[in-house]
Amino acid sequence: MRKIRVGVAGYGTIGQRLADGVAMQGDMELVGIADLAPTLALQALRENDMIGANGVKYNLYLVDGADRSAFDACDIPVAGSFEDLCKSVDIMLDSAPGGVGASNKAKYYEPLGVKAIFQGGEKNSVADVFFHGYANYEKGVGQNYLKLTSCNTTGLIRTVDCLDREIGIEKVAITIIRRVADPGDYHRGLTNALMIDKAPSHQAVDLMTIMPHVEATGILVHTPVTHGHIITVLATAKDGKKITREMALNAFRKHPRIRTVTIDEGFKGNASLFKYARDLGNRRGDMYEIGLWEDSIVESGNDIMYAINIPQESVTIPETIDAIRASMKMQLTREEGTAETNKYLGIGKFKALQKFN
Repeated sequence: MRKIRVGVAGYGTIGQRLADGVAMQGDMELVGIADLAPTLALQALRENDMIGANGVKYNLYLVDGADRSAFDACDIPVAGSFEDLCKSVDIMLDSAPGGVGASNKAKYYEPLGVKAIFQGGEKNSVADVFFHGYANYEKGVGQNYLKLTSCNTTGLIRTVDCLDREIGIEKVAITIIRRVADPGDYHRGLTNALMIDKAPSHQAVDLMTIMPHVEATGILVHTPVTHGHIITVLATAKDGKKITREMALNAFRKHPRIRTVTIDEGFKGNASLFKYARDLGNRRGDMYEIGLWEDSIVESGNDIMYAINIPQESVTIPETIDAIRASMKMQLTREEGTAETNKYLGIGKFKALQKFN
């Protein structure tokens, strides 16, 4: 069977990782990446002879407005134009800055009959389906344009969907302690302050869009850190059913994309999880799973409360690969699609090593 041909628009924080994720899939081919300028990411790729994950050569295409001479000056080889890339693929993963994806859709994807998957920075109206690999995979099957949830919403929905399928969830209240910028970003300045957004946070609204049967509200606080968000969740079951700590913990431990950890093991916070990913030898220190502190799971009357860590640079990559599988009808169910993605990305291997009391 022919591999699905995939292109990536934008080789930034997410685009780098999308390219790597596709390169790791045994049933997909990374045709190329596209960008505007010879960024440090592309210069590093050139220093590695344009070889990315899995020993795959990354071919570079230039988007509209790119200065070819700037790439030549950095000795970065160029394979062609963005239109050339679009004509060579079955589906594009668009991780361009917010608003650019919608423009790409109108100018390239629709006229050329190319499917596309957009990241959280685009408006929902750009896509046929607002997509999550576990919560609504089947709605994306065969659709031309899918849009991913944001990093926070992606990880949040993993846990709420996990509990909902196991127990049945009626509503959730969330607090998001949000990193202010990605590592290496300077555009937000140097800060020593916390900042609160108006409630409800968009993550709560987005969760209800994906899971309309769950009532959600939330508060978001920006923090001057770069490695990961932390979210606390208070979940209420349907029909007044009590959620015990044991029920929640057993559900979380079974989920391939949720890594349950404890403070006594040394996982004191977001930095602990980032360092652990680096110590594992993960590329760029990425972790596809969210971290969930077992110590944080507490009963509050009939409700349950817990806290999770979101590795914002990499958490959406598995769900984006799920979206390719759904859109291209590679697998028709969430169970089959997510299992294939997990297999190629090596997600869930740690479950066999964990010893639960």
